[in-house]
Amino acid sequence: MDLSQTRYEIENGVATVTLNRPDEMNAFTPTIRTELIRIFADADRDDAVRVIVVTGAGKAFCAGADLSSGGSTFNRDKREGRKIAVNEHRDGGGQVTLAIFRCRKPVIAAINGHAVGIGITMTLAMDIRVVAEDAKIGFVFARRGIVPEACSSWFLPRIVGISKAAELVYTGRVFRAGEEEKSGLFNYVVPGDQVLEKAMAIAKEIAENTSAVSVALSKGLLWHGLGEDDPQSVHLLDSRCICWTGREKDAYEGVQSFLEKRAPRFTMSASTDMPDFYPWWKEPKV
Repeated sequence: MDLSQTRYEIENGVATVTLNRPDEMNAFTPTIRTELIRIFADADRDDAVRVIVVTGAGKAFCAGADLSSGGSTFNRDKREGRKIAVNEHRDGGGQVTLAIFRCRKPVIAAINGHAVGIGITMTLAMDIRVVAEDAKIGFVFARRGIVPEACSSWFLPRIVGISKAAELVYTGRVFRAGEEEKSGLFNYVVPGDQVLEKAMAIAKEIAENTSAVSVALSKGLLWHGLGEDDPQSVHLLDSRCICWTGREKDAYEGVQSFLEKRAPRFTMSASTDMPDFYPWWKEPKV
């Protein structure tokens, strides 16, 4: 894959995605957008990838949108030289978060430094966030005269609750990650030099000990369960998944490896071995 503003490396089941504009604090560009969308689509299809870790080169994770074009940065009409119908526009940050959301592999954000605007909202679609305690974080959109993007008005309240989400968005303030250690926004707040190490430890734990199919189905149950009306509907989904997985070879291997006190050797693949009812959330409602 030809990449100019990101890096993509795979080792022992863990793919590392690095935002790679260190001299510009990894400020988000259309090129980064395009490359991330391609990376997550490829990683989703690649059975060599079990977990994805996303981090930034240099001292920052992502300082937000590249504002070097000045006051018209967010004016698409100016960029394209024509009037854009608001119903026609599709937010670039949202395209990235939807690519992350669609990916069947667990995604871990290793937020090694400052993450502002799209720099933090892109991580909300990721499953786990590890952050440097002194990183500057900010949902600064109201201070730039725009609104939260990257589907963050859906993700953020589900992660921290509506009141905390409102506070962070309405004030647009920039804060140190350590100040929100207990908000639920981050799984782990650690010294900056330990961020990638912690993220990799979680990634390796997943890659070395779990079934790829089990994790992919579990990711679907957790995220899409948020949209179910009540526990009864989730019970019906759980039942389909546990019935299907229970008769597959990974379930047999999981039990046998436990009984034999050895590491499991799971062989099923998320790209080829999913049940015929996956993805169930796209089924017609009856």
